This record gives sequence, structure tokens and C-alpha cells, in this order.
Amino acid sequence: MNLEYLDTDILIFGAGGAGLLAAVHAHERSPRLRIVVVVKGLMGQSGCTRMVQGGYNAVLNSADSLENHFYDTVKGGAYLNDQELAWTLVEDAPKRILELENRLGCIFDRNDDGTIHQKAFAGQSFDRTIHKGDLTGIEIMSNLRDYILEQEEIFVLEDARGLDLLLSESRIIGALVLNMRTGGFLVVRSKATLVATGAAATMYKISSPSLEKSGDGMAMAWRAGAAFADMEMVQFHPTGLLVGNSIATGGLLEEGLRGAGARLFNGRNERYMSLYDPARMERATRDVISRSSYLEIAAGRGTEHGGVLIDASHLDEEFLLRNFPGMVERCRTYGFDLLHHPVEVSPSAHYQMGGICIDVNCHTNLEALFAAGEDAGGVHGANRLGGNGVADSIVYGARAGDSMVEYVAASRLYEVSPTQIRKLAEEWSQSLVRSEGENPFGLRREFESLMWEKVGIVRSEQGLHEALAGLAELRERTRRVKAVGEPVFNSEWGEAINLANLAIVAEMVAHSALCRRESRGAHYRSDFPQSSPQWLKRIHLRPGGNGAMKLSVLPIEWTRLTPPELSTSQAREGGYA
Repeated sequence: MNLEYLDTDILIFGAGGAGLLAAVHAHERSPRLRIVVVVKGLMGQSGCTRMVQGGYNAVLNSADSLENHFYDTVKGGAYLNDQELAWTLVEDAPKRILELENRLGCIFDRNDDGTIHQKAFAGQSFDRTIHKGDLTGIEIMSNLRDYILEQEEIFVLEDARGLDLLLSESRIIGALVLNMRTGGFLVVRSKATLVATGAAATMYKISSPSLEKSGDGMAMAWRAGAAFADMEMVQFHPTGLLVGNSIATGGLLEEGLRGAGARLFNGRNERYMSLYDPARMERATRDVISRSSYLEIAAGRGTEHGGVLIDASHLDEEFLLRNFPGMVERCRTYGFDLLHHPVEVSPSAHYQMGGICIDVNCHTNLEALFAAGEDAGGVHGANRLGGNGVADSIVYGARAGDSMVEYVAASRLYEVSPTQIRKLAEEWSQSLVRSEGENPFGLRREFESLMWEKVGIVRSEQGLHEALAGLAELRERTRRVKAVGEPVFNSEWGEAINLANLAIVAEMVAHSALCRRESRGAHYRSDFPQSSPQWLKRIHLRPGGNGAMKLSVLPIEWTRLTPPELSTSQAREGGYA
């Protein structure tokens, strides 16, 4: 067994916006701290922040306000948001934009007067989405990458992935890491650990996240004993490209396109959003449009390839080339002409609003463990507004970095258990030594189809029970997966690990969806199609014994806004509590 050891002050899993901003802030506040960033691929090329097309929501215009952004966020989240987390997001977002530009070198699009340009995004009452054309994520990530590479005290471990967090009682003292380049294990001791790997929307047949995302951070935190909330809330983006069996299927045409006036049609050339949200039409929130498209397809009114059509051909060609060059080129790459013809799209699993429970400083219920970005839950409630995702990663990544610096100042390294390390390494290596077993890639396809059909955009009690039974069977089969060959860059071994982690997250989603007997935000139950004030509560999960999941339904603190559903007077909708 190939084991190496490494000590560090701060250990960060994930090199998207949250992980890298955490490293930046920690280094800026305490330059002598040793920081290790574990990246599943290549730094600057992995994760979903670099894939962000649309932009970053922040209040910069005097005609806008923090209160308006907060109201839009909580209303969009169907009032399930942790309101202090949501307020912190909108309050810190403008500060982080100034930092990205003035400290880290990002340059966003400008108005003629030199101010930052902000565009329309669905679900928002003001045009507040900051962007760099439709390649905003690349602008942010390239500058973060350059900063990180210049710092000697920040060590980046590429082509590596976390396997399990290491515990001493209820304290996280480090992690076991797989170095895919050597096929060996690395034991990292740390004073503070951050999980910022992104979530697991790749558990669905059609999805948009980067291919390496598989809920690793969530699964590691769950196995260590972390508490979770809102796991039933999975967002499906309305417009993922349909490119046959290609891995490009699910890649997004971003929200700003609909904000600019693109229209949706079914296979009969009917502009169907007039049936579902006649007031907002294509500028309705993502959950409404995704569900509307899904219902059109399910009713037999979809396109030849099981999708719907997005049409921007009536918009000015020069405008599209100037504002959406990335999408025009993406469509052209796959043989579609966004400038002149409708393009086939489908709802695509995109983002998890649920995740690890945190406070405003990214502390979890486990000592020395922090979470930020999509690994953490509570900011977005039942539905995330487009443009709030990258803002979340940047805001809470920065906060995590600041918090960890304060934490490690009064902490120390702890001894790891050789027995624990040996047991974990042997467990994760089992698929390498089997002479017979399941094919992980075939199993993955079965898993994705089950989630799409039973725990997808439209859910029911019967379907969810069937999903849980199917997931239990698939979990057992996952334990019998065989990985052929040497451990170095072994794709079958990697997929076996992915499946183990995805299975945990999928079960959390299915159990929570079964528990919530109403429809709200991204969660739609065909057997309970209406929202109910009785369900203005958050569903929490904690690990039980022998792999069990313990669910509890807990009240929400209305610290800033009272849901209109609960109002007993004729007070103005959304009045401040």
C-alpha cells in the first residue's frame, strides 16, 4: 500500500470559485500559513465556476437596493432560504466584485460611461447581473488561477481527489486523498478543512455540470457525520443542448438569452409558456420553465429528439454576436445555428440548493470542518436565481478563508490513526483487486436513468419509493464494481468512487423529496401539486447507524421577511417582519 504524508494549516477540497477565493483570503490575511488545494483535475480547468456563462448578481446601481436583491432571492427561493445566509450573500456580493476587479484583475463588461454593465436575468426585479460577455466564469477563474500560482505558500495538488475525512472524536483532523497521477494514497493532516467540490447534479441522465463533479465533498462530509438540509431541492436549468449521445448533451444556453428576448416553442411550434406563466413568459424562474418544458415533452408535444426549441433568430444578429459569442460558437460546434434557426434544448440537471448546514462564517456542525459554494445549503432555499450561484461561491469562499484563518490561530495538528488509514485505504482499493464484478460505466447509466425518471423534475410517492428501492439495489451492486488495470489514472476505479459518492447524495435527495408532501420551488410532487403553509419548514438530515438517514422537519426563523402564506392580516406581500 503506497502511503505518503503531508501536514498543512488549511486543506481545501475544490478549486472552483469557492475553493480559490478561500485560498486567496486565507493567504492575504496570513501569508505564512501553509495552504493545500486539492483539485480533481487541472487548476483553472476544473469545476463549474469556469463554465459560468451568465454572470454574477450584485447591487451596484443606486436605483437598485440590497433589500430588493434580498427580496428577489427569498421570493425566488419560495421562503425556504436561511434568511441570514441570503442577506449575507446580497450584502457581500458588491464588495467581492470590487475585489475581483481591483485586487485580482477581472474586467467585466462596461457601459458607455465606464460603469459596470448589468443585464437582465429571470426572476429578478432589476437588471443586476454583472458579466463578461457570456464567458464570465472564464474571466473569474483565469485571474484566480494566476493569483494562486504566484503564491509559494499555496500548494496545489492536481489530479487528486478526497476519499474520506479523518476524524478524532467529532473533530476533522485531515483527510485521505487519492493521487491519481501515482495511484497512491496521501494522508493530509490539517488544522482546518474546507469542502468546496460542488454537488452532484451529474446523478441525472441529462446534466450540465463539469464531468468530474460527483458530490465528493458532500459524501465525505456525510460519512464524517455532517448535517444537511434542503436536499430535495435540485434545480433543472431550462435550456440544456440536446446533442444525441454526446457528453455535450445538457450543456447550457444561459439565462441571459431568454432575458434578452429568446422564445420557447414546443414541437408544434406553439409558444407554450403562455399556458404556464403568461405574465413572465420566458423570464419566469428556472423551476417554472423547466417544469413547463418537461410537461410539454411528457404530453407528446416535444421535438423529434425529446426536447423543446429555443429561438433567438428574431433578435439582432450583431447583438447576439456581441453579447453571446460563447453560445453562438457552442451551437455552431455541434451543427446548430443560434443566429438564424431554433435550437433543440431540454431541461438539464444543474444545481443543488441543498447541502451541508453552515452558519454565515461557513462553520458546519463538525469541529474544524467548513463548507462553501454548492456543497453548502440554505442560501437559495427552494430555487436559486440565475446569477446568484457564482456570487454564492465567491462570497462564501471568501468568508470561509477568513474564518479558517481565525480558527487555525488557536488550533493544532492532531495525530491520525494508522488503523483508520489502513482500513480506509483497503476499502477504497477493493474494486482494484476483484477478478469479477460490475462494470461501473454501465451501472452509472442505470443510476442516471433511475434518478431522471423517478426523482427528477416531476415526482410522486410511488416513484420515490421505487427510486429508493432501486438505489438500495444499485448501492449494493456498486460495492461489487470491478476496476481493471493499474491504479494510475484508472478510469474504472474513478467511476467506482464516483458511484459510491453519488449514491449517498441521491438517497438524501430521494428521502427528502418523499418527506416533503407539497410542491415548492424546484420540488414538484404530482400527487401534491400545491404549496402548503404547513410545509414552510426545512428538512434536515443526519447520519444514523448502519448507513441510515435520520430526517427531521425543523422550523425556519423569519429574521427579515415573513412569507405571505403565513400572513394573518392584509399586510403588503413580503412585508418586513
